[in-house]
Amino acid sequence: MNGATLSSERAARQKQLVSILAQLLPTRCILFRAEDTLAYECDALTAYRQVPLVVAIPETEAQVAAVLKACHALNVPIVARGAGTGLSGGALPHSMGVSLSLAKFNTILKVDPVARTAVVQCGVRNLAISEAAAPHGLYYAPDPSSQIACTIGGNVAENSGGVHCLKYGLTLHNVLRVRALTVDGEAIEFGSAALDTAGLDLMPLIVGSEGMLAVIIEVTVKLLPRPVLARCIMASFATVESAGAAVAAVIAAGIIPAGLELMDKRMTAAAEDFVHAGYDLDAAAILLCESDGTAEEVEEEIQRAIDVLNANGATRIEISRDEKQRLKFWSGRKNAFPASGRMSPDYMCMDSTIPRKRLAEMLRAIEAMEGKYALRCVNVFHAGDGNLHPLILFDANDPEELRRCELFGAEILEASINLGGTVTGEHGVGVEKLNSMCVQFSAAERAQMMAVKSAFDPAGLLNPGKVIPSLQRCAEYGKMHVHRGMLQFPDLPRF
Repeated sequence: MNGATLSSERAARQKQLVSILAQLLPTRCILFRAEDTLAYECDALTAYRQVPLVVAIPETEAQVAAVLKACHALNVPIVARGAGTGLSGGALPHSMGVSLSLAKFNTILKVDPVARTAVVQCGVRNLAISEAAAPHGLYYAPDPSSQIACTIGGNVAENSGGVHCLKYGLTLHNVLRVRALTVDGEAIEFGSAALDTAGLDLMPLIVGSEGMLAVIIEVTVKLLPRPVLARCIMASFATVESAGAAVAAVIAAGIIPAGLELMDKRMTAAAEDFVHAGYDLDAAAILLCESDGTAEEVEEEIQRAIDVLNANGATRIEISRDEKQRLKFWSGRKNAFPASGRMSPDYMCMDSTIPRKRLAEMLRAIEAMEGKYALRCVNVFHAGDGNLHPLILFDANDPEELRRCELFGAEILEASINLGGTVTGEHGVGVEKLNSMCVQFSAAERAQMMAVKSAFDPAGLLNPGKVIPSLQRCAEYGKMHVHRGMLQFPDLPRF
């Protein structure tokens, strides 16, 4: 099909869709002009862009259901979208589909301090939940670095974590109930407000499903009492090997810190220049190890952690004096991504998980890849649970640099598999990791994943082309590595 024919078909489809949606939504809730839909062309993985056919911004659950029913009847793809902070292209629009923005669903419906739960709409910001619970001495534990902007619906879709997920768990461990709409607009609930659920427990299916199974509308989350005290250790190490060994030793000693994060020398320097957190710029790597609880619990755990860190080669240890300094220590880690943005026109944030004892091996492997692809990489890890976030620095305006960056990222993911890990941790698969899914999972395993999707979405209209790679894609990816290093996702427009 030539470009003119495709453009004509797209225009006709758009006209038909806008006409139908206009019967279901107020005019203000429908965007279709190029200047209006351009803002929805990507999520935080900006290297891949696609303008949607139409953007629908419903204001009620009934309107969401109506849009889904209409799209289902017309066989139109639907991509649900929260705040657009995702880093794997999970909210990348479909060129012939509807981007379903859930931004208007931003109401906290109920905070129950006795049951320690909150019922919130999907568009409520992560941090807003803790702010609403604060008067009751409670908070919501999962804290992605984007928590000031990211929404709980997106957190559920990606099973997001954060620096404190080591002790308090990922989104899955902090959600009791999810209300969603199926592809044809039917309401469905996963989990319950009770401690158990009648029938099959399908919560692990919807959490981390990346918009492939249903559209999340409402979430009931657990709230925890805010710790009486929290203190953070900043420990320096002369080598990444000693830092990696210290991480493994802390967990082996039976210590489960509230957070245990690693930053390499280059990342430490970038963060320090950005927020002036007081980091040791001479260290090859630093660890942030936090303890929280009662004053007695914190004192004991901090001392035990210091003993382990010293036994594993810490060259400098500093303990936060007060809450202000503790937050300052964390400000550098929380701002690692924007700090990296000052070092390069663009960066691609990878996300994979490996056994924590192999952190140093991974860092050394990434160093070798830097030379191979002639690109720099800065590293910040959720070290306690082995979740890696290497940030590859590149210029997206240079097609050759983008090509090398993609190959660099793919090699990091495949190295993670070879070290006994997985291609994702908390950012999801989206479009970014489709090829790497071919490496980690067999054809039979991918077929099982597709069967689960088909049980919810037989026509494949919800977020199509994401997460589960096709047999053809995997075959092509194999040829890519053997023959000529073809560009990933050649059909997606770049900068």
